[in-house]
Amino acid sequence: MSKSILLLHGPNLNLLGARQPEVYGSMTLDAINAAVERRVAAFGVELRSAQSNHEGELVDRLHEARCWADGVVFNPGAYTHTSVVLRDAITAIELPVIEVHLSNIHGREGFRHKSLLAGVCLGQVAGFGWHSYVLAADALLRQWEYLRD
Repeated sequence: MSKSILLLHGPNLNLLGARQPEVYGSMTLDAINAAVERRVAAFGVELRSAQSNHEGELVDRLHEARCWADGVVFNPGAYTHTSVVLRDAITAIELPVIEVHLSNIHGREGFRHKSLLAGVCLGQVAGFGWHSYVLAADALLRQWEYLRD
């Protein structure tokens, strides 16, 4: 049985490649989506990606994922530190969610050290640039036993 992943990107990530490349890298969002798609396609896994700058739309995408996805790779951007609504949505969908960050949020400003979402996610990958997304997808593949140690 084949699996499906929602690759969800939060606010300002549509500006990747142009926005603070010294922090977030020079790879565009489309290029990141393509890299993750290549990785999971090798295992017959379907990937659907979406990005929004609006909290409610991210909630809607998570809710919709209940009907078709087997897991979520999610970079909530700055909502990581502020959104109880996204935390509740992650809890409600009952899917494994991996929280992703391009930068090491624990090595940045103090307000970025706290994730309101981490406690309801399967795990968190941060600090590896665009590779964080591939590592998060690999975590889901391992969870489903597509990858073994």
